[in-house]
Amino acid sequence: MNIHLVDLVIVVAYLLGITLLGLRFRQQQHTLTDYFLGGRTTPWWALALSIVATETSTLTIIGTPAIAYASNMTFLQLVFGYIVGRFLISLLFIPGYFRGEFLTAYALIEKRFGVKMRAVAALTFLGTRILAEGVRVTAIALVISVILGTSERLAVFIVIALTILYTLEGGMKAVIWTDVVQFLLYLAGSLVTVALLLHKIPGGWPEVVQVAAANGHKLQFLDFRWNLAANYTFWSGLIGGAFLTMATHGTDQTIVQQLLAARSRNDSRRAIIISGFIVLFQFIVFLLIGVMLFVFAQHVPLLEAGQRTDRILPQFLVREMPVGLAGVLLASILAVAMSNAGGSLNSLAASSVMDLNALRGRPIDPAHFLKISRRMTFVWGAVLIFFGLVHWQHSLLETGLAIASLPFGSLLGLFLLGTIDSRANSRGSLTGMFAGLATVMSVYLTTHVAYTWYVLIGSCVTFIVGALVSRLFPGPQPTSATIAPQP
Repeated sequence: MNIHLVDLVIVVAYLLGITLLGLRFRQQQHTLTDYFLGGRTTPWWALALSIVATETSTLTIIGTPAIAYASNMTFLQLVFGYIVGRFLISLLFIPGYFRGEFLTAYALIEKRFGVKMRAVAALTFLGTRILAEGVRVTAIALVISVILGTSERLAVFIVIALTILYTLEGGMKAVIWTDVVQFLLYLAGSLVTVALLLHKIPGGWPEVVQVAAANGHKLQFLDFRWNLAANYTFWSGLIGGAFLTMATHGTDQTIVQQLLAARSRNDSRRAIIISGFIVLFQFIVFLLIGVMLFVFAQHVPLLEAGQRTDRILPQFLVREMPVGLAGVLLASILAVAMSNAGGSLNSLAASSVMDLNALRGRPIDPAHFLKISRRMTFVWGAVLIFFGLVHWQHSLLETGLAIASLPFGSLLGLFLLGTIDSRANSRGSLTGMFAGLATVMSVYLTTHVAYTWYVLIGSCVTFIVGALVSRLFPGPQPTSATIAPQP
């Protein structure tokens, strides 16, 4: 075992405490709106923190410093696009979400293109989310195996089982309020890590600047080259990042479900926009940790030859943190894992129950569906454990983003067709989605174009083909021209 007994006690106490906190919300789950949207009573600031915690995973916590450790801080350019994308979501999508009493994002697609397209959109989300979440769960196993020197299978099972428990019982309210606690914990832990690194590096910040400059400009965060093969340039970050965020936060049920939990449309807009600036701050912190770990490793080596760079932060925490503080920081990393998994489980259950039932055309019995929703939370948790045991060869963070980027362009293109093009129909939208996905897969398999462009390519092809086919084969016009009303 690599961890001190005191730190282990702290980690175990955290796992039990956050689970009990989530279970407190069980008695407040009376309707589907309560279970999936927290009764629409959550304040905007809590939603903003929950959105950030949900999109931030253990994969992000350990993967982002690993990127800066291995290269530099140019990943930050992608976050600029994240902010732009959030403003576009608040203008294009949020008005439509608050037009009716929707429980899922894909209810809008049914309103615009019919029930079959709602099912297609939901299945795209379900497949993408479970694969991307599986990569994130792998990061949990990596951290715990470094900490405890134990089986990765056991690590995945323990953390996800506890997350299933409080998500299954407490619903969206449990997810949101445990997210708030977990966000504050992991952000505080990250800032403490920065302070400790500065204390341990001989010479402090001046040494960081000097060593970083002498080793490939590791503090560089802007790259204005026009290079489609480079993952992180200003243009791929600003444009590609904006399209990626419009897909992950505007069409992915995991985040949209939290936006729908707001008290009003304006609160929802406020939450999504403020969350972007919080994300920018936290990524600056994560990337600086990676640069400082590189400088520290020049004095005290942390990795053995051949070890993957994703292990750098867990190794530092275990080996260099004082007893007690290490336990708190390790608990904060697990907090991110549970937060992310909890939001995903609730949204997977919501989409599989509500969206796929719409295809069957049967009326909803709220009490019966509430029971089914809890069962589906358990089922998706079991599936998540299975996918979390898959071993991924490349950087975990970049693998997770690449997996999400492949199909999300088609999904975003579908929403843009419904929002912008009043002449788009279900035949055109379905054809466009297949064309968009086929194009992105071809780009992935036959070119060196960076994954940061995948969503832009997929959504543009989906939109153009969908609009063209809709005009060549016009069908009945929907009752409303677009799914988004005027703000």
